[in-house]
Amino acid sequence: MLLAGVYFGEETFRQSAVTRLAEETKTDAELKRALLLAVLDRSRSLPLVLSEDPDLARTLTGENPTDIARLNGKLQRLAENTHASAIYVIRGDGMAIAASNWNRPDSFVGSNYGFRDYFSKAFATGSAEQYALGSVSRRPGLYLSRRIASNSGAPLGVVVIKVEFEELEESWRRSGKRTFVTDSHGIVLITGVPAWRFLTLFDIPPRELSQIRDSLQFGEAPLTPIPIWKLQAFDGDMMVATDTGAEAGAPHQTHFATTLGVPGTSWALHVLAPATEALDSGAWEGRLVVISIGLPLIAAAAWLLYLSGRAARRRAAEQAALAELERQVGRRTLELTEARDRLQAEIAEHRATDIRLQGVQQDLVQANRLAILGQVAAGVAHEINQPVATIRAYADNAKSFLDRGNAETAKDNLGLIADLTDRIGAITGELKGLARKGRQTAEPVGVKAAIDGALFLLKSRFAGSFDRLTIGDIPQDVTVFGQRIRLEQVLINLLQNALEAIEGQEKATISIGLARLSPDEVDLTVSDTGPGLPDRVRDNLFIPFTTSKEGGLGLGLVIARDIVTEYGGRLAVDTGPKGTTFTITLKRAST
Repeated sequence: MLLAGVYFGEETFRQSAVTRLAEETKTDAELKRALLLAVLDRSRSLPLVLSEDPDLARTLTGENPTDIARLNGKLQRLAENTHASAIYVIRGDGMAIAASNWNRPDSFVGSNYGFRDYFSKAFATGSAEQYALGSVSRRPGLYLSRRIASNSGAPLGVVVIKVEFEELEESWRRSGKRTFVTDSHGIVLITGVPAWRFLTLFDIPPRELSQIRDSLQFGEAPLTPIPIWKLQAFDGDMMVATDTGAEAGAPHQTHFATTLGVPGTSWALHVLAPATEALDSGAWEGRLVVISIGLPLIAAAAWLLYLSGRAARRRAAEQAALAELERQVGRRTLELTEARDRLQAEIAEHRATDIRLQGVQQDLVQANRLAILGQVAAGVAHEINQPVATIRAYADNAKSFLDRGNAETAKDNLGLIADLTDRIGAITGELKGLARKGRQTAEPVGVKAAIDGALFLLKSRFAGSFDRLTIGDIPQDVTVFGQRIRLEQVLINLLQNALEAIEGQEKATISIGLARLSPDEVDLTVSDTGPGLPDRVRDNLFIPFTTSKEGGLGLGLVIARDIVTEYGGRLAVDTGPKGTTFTITLKRAST
């Protein structure tokens, strides 16, 4: 019975240890997966933005040496600022014509990548992703590619971003757990164990293996299985052993295995947590508990049997047995107390860790909330600036009319001031509603009405300059999906910038008109004939808090672009020495 109890105790406490280890490992795996997804999501936006850059299309079309040199410098700066391993542009025949590493010995310029899947798939379908070993750098990484098209939609080439995961792999190595990512073939791509890179979880069928090797995706890697063996399962949880790091003749190291899928990819994240120590600790804990309870019971039974067979020495034997029992009970009680104290200390440590984790999570949520509130506050200050300035102008005019005894006109101005205060309340209400509820419901809005509302708010700014403003023929029945006040905010920001662009230039003008009117979309343009935007401003035009104006917040164009994007539209800019044109593309609400 004692042996059976010891065996049962070992298994019970080993299972408990595995359960705790499983929870910790799964939590760690989820955190590592979240970090991997953050790196992937951050990198995927760059090819999409670059594919719309007119500099790339122009360079691919003409291949002018000056344009190529300018593009090389631009890609080099982007790679340095975004921490991308490399950014390069490939023309339609697979030849790289510009790269961020153009001035290095291992430059990609002049290399042909027509054999790469990320080039052929992106050129054919628009975008592609492929993890491979670099043919020039001999360094592995994830290649994110996007097709570059001309204005007519004809494919010109492909822009490629290479992302390497050295920092992520280094953090995995320091975690003490064997962590790696495999693709759909079971090939190890990203790993904290360098010796496992480009090994496999299982044997790949010969035909698929030949295709992979012919593609040179992983260079000359052998693509052989990594040294991992399945041992046993505990209530559905997998235990595996690996010989990596073990000395000759030493036993294999046992690990707890956890596998999670990586959303948006065909990858899988694997975490192997060392389990030998936890299993041994659980087994010894089970033995201690069973022996501590079983030995006093056995001693008591022996004592009773001894008394029944030794009547003559009953009293002496009883006293000796009682003393022995008390000594053993005291010792076992002390051992149990120490074991209890150790368990309580471990429980307290786990609770403290949970509390610290919750605190960190709350701090992150609070930091995110403060950042959002800061943007909303800055947006409110920026957006009510024009109505307040207009109110001041009408108030000064009303005072002048009252001094001249023209009470009727002054009354009209006061009525306009009241309308503007309602407009300010509506703007702040819209921004508060945006912060509290998120996305505003789109509704049909008349383009002409939105333009009239924006010009009404800027009436004081256009004082004496309406002859420099040209409004094209815009039918009253042309409507788009959006929200009127928010579309007026977009127009106010663009008109405000246009006014400041032509300030001090006598012959400069501003025009508003429809550039395109299709059954599905409407292109509304706001143009000026000012000096255009300098390069340093144009490159950072939609970056928050970047401005060339003294006292400006740098939020106007950012807010305008976000509003247009929210309703499924686009905001584009074309600038040069002869002026600047902003094009607002919105979905049409009626035909």
